[in-house]
Amino acid sequence: MKKYLLLLIILLKSGMGSAQAQTERPNIIFFLVDDMGWQETSVPFWTEKTMLNERYHTPAMETLAEKGMKFTQAYACPLCSPARVSLMTGMNAARHGVTNWTLRKGKSPDQKHEIVGTPDWNLNGLSAVAGVEKTYVAKTLPMYLQEVGYKTIHAGKAHWGAKSTPGEDPLKLGFDVNIGGHAAGGPGSYSGLNNFSAAWRNGGHIWDVPGLEKYHGQDINITEALTLEALGEMEKSVEEEKPFYLYMSHYAIHAPWEKDKRFYQKYKDRGLTDFEATYASMIESMDKSLGDIMAKLNELGIEQNTIIIFMSDNGSPSQCPQNEPLRGHKVSPYEGGIRDPMLVYWNGVTKAGSVCNEPLIIEDFFPSILEMAGLPKRMENKPIDGRSFVPLLKQKKVNLKKREFVWHFPHNYDFEPYSVIRKGDWKLIYWYIDGTSELYNIPNDIGEQEDLAAVHPSIVANLKKRLGNYLYSVEATVPVDKRTNAAFPFPGKNN
Repeated sequence: MKKYLLLLIILLKSGMGSAQAQTERPNIIFFLVDDMGWQETSVPFWTEKTMLNERYHTPAMETLAEKGMKFTQAYACPLCSPARVSLMTGMNAARHGVTNWTLRKGKSPDQKHEIVGTPDWNLNGLSAVAGVEKTYVAKTLPMYLQEVGYKTIHAGKAHWGAKSTPGEDPLKLGFDVNIGGHAAGGPGSYSGLNNFSAAWRNGGHIWDVPGLEKYHGQDINITEALTLEALGEMEKSVEEEKPFYLYMSHYAIHAPWEKDKRFYQKYKDRGLTDFEATYASMIESMDKSLGDIMAKLNELGIEQNTIIIFMSDNGSPSQCPQNEPLRGHKVSPYEGGIRDPMLVYWNGVTKAGSVCNEPLIIEDFFPSILEMAGLPKRMENKPIDGRSFVPLLKQKKVNLKKREFVWHFPHNYDFEPYSVIRKGDWKLIYWYIDGTSELYNIPNDIGEQEDLAAVHPSIVANLKKRLGNYLYSVEATVPVDKRTNAAFPFPGKNN
């Protein structure tokens, strides 16, 4: 009898230990903003404050920067769906093949062009199950987190898979909870008075945000509604004694641009145009959400065991003309299209008010978050391109001079098709149609005003070769040349 009692005690202790181990894992909040430019905040990410830093008011971001680490060279993809799939898989867009934005099943948003044909890309997006044509199948970040006991919460914009495919539903990609996520990359409206629908602007119902019906008819901004729902799920997780991964993925500040009336007037009173004041109010609305989430962590007593990561999915849209000191906007290969604001707070790890000037890229978040959650490195079931930035958070010296960063956009959509490589200080942009290249020294020329391709032909040749070799190795899709009905060659191949 004593033996059985002893065995029972051991089993109970073992079970209690497992539950305790789960709750000891840190909560992780990934706060992702849509279309937020590098300078669209009162937190300066450059060596000096800019006009935009003076215009916008983001006190929660300021607090997060004071408590944690600021990254000045954080990169994403030039537009949304590619960046979001890279985050979920740890893979570069050239490898997973979701290289443009997704929405309607089997249809590409590529614009017609005299010379360029639409590439054979994964236009239906990401999927966790095989059998759906033109999708990239992968085990996702939240799926791994589920396996070690995390409650996975999605709030806001999903935009991983086309309508009527499994990838449109966050619940089929590893999330236990889905708040307002579906196939579309923007809301029908930001206002509850419009039921978050595009009907008010004669838009299609494909943009209507699902799951927020209880706010319909109310004078509430969708950023606020999503935040309230996310706060409720955080409370539930604490009650359940489970660590949580909250993917707080705001629709803001993506079009349609609609004012948040709580913040709009003060910007108008400062002399901004209606659009400028509207845009600024959307940024401050997003920042209030961040502040509310941080306040909730304090209220629940879990701030010390919660990691907060702040990032944007690409640069600001071209409708926002001021982007200095960066050149270019969303979709472009220039810094204004791919360099984004990033902040991380991890109690006991990040040094308060610290700054990291080392470059990293969106696919790095996958291995980083898994390392933060305590998962072993054997978690990858496919090759990944991302590298953990946890050593950077710990202010360890990491030699990144040999690392190569690649962006691949084989489409005609606002820009003609291009690929980009950055290695060290040098950044090369390759244009497929005419085979020309641009070369910039980023530390010396952050605005990419001086093309040095003609001055350094050997550097151009070397980077083109490296870029072409990588794209070839991952079987990247390239555009079709209508003049020959053949695919354009990879950089460095026959040019």
